[in-house]
Amino acid sequence: MDERDAMRAADSDRQAVADRLRVALDEGRLDLHEYDDRLQRAYAARTYAELDALVGDLPAPPGAELPEPRGASVPVPAEAGRGLTARWLVEVWEPWLKVVGIVVAVWAVTSLAAGDALYFWPGWVAGPWGAVVLVRTVTGLASGEPARWAAERERRRRRKAEKRALKRERTGLGRQQPDAIGPAASTEPDAATGAPVREPDQGPDRGDVG
Repeated sequence: MDERDAMRAADSDRQAVADRLRVALDEGRLDLHEYDDRLQRAYAARTYAELDALVGDLPAPPGAELPEPRGASVPVPAEAGRGLTARWLVEVWEPWLKVVGIVVAVWAVTSLAAGDALYFWPGWVAGPWGAVVLVRTVTGLASGEPARWAAERERRRRRKAEKRALKRERTGLGRQQPDAIGPAASTEPDAATGAPVREPDQGPDRGDVG
């Protein structure tokens, strides 16, 4: 194993591999089960060696740049490097922030109306719930939860895209089906019943037989 294989991968590297896997799925090089398995492993990968193993049997995308020399440092934008963890943290903390903001606003309005600072009851909402969210954050970061969360979001996005494509395909096939399912009914009604009379199938001209 050379120096680059042992280097730690960044979130942008994991996302680049996820994009290559998505292209391979679209091209039929991977089935859905293989794609899901490799995608989850890509987001959980820690080194370049683990990422390279996921795309080693796939062709390089058209127009791909030549790889950097072994051991060379590859600059990674800071925003891309911390983007995955930041999105997961927003997902975890957003409900708490919204609810606490609402109850604190209610407390502030009632205190102003009373002309005095009331008992800070929002602490009973923010405190216990915040402790639970904090424990989830610490354990999630330690166990690689952001990577699993990103992989699950990607699987859901992929399933939704496949359902939309299947629906469009079925709609297109339905429009191509002919409306007629049999011989057309005559517009002349039956004299006795008043119902339309279906014209019988026309057989071969008897004058042509023999």
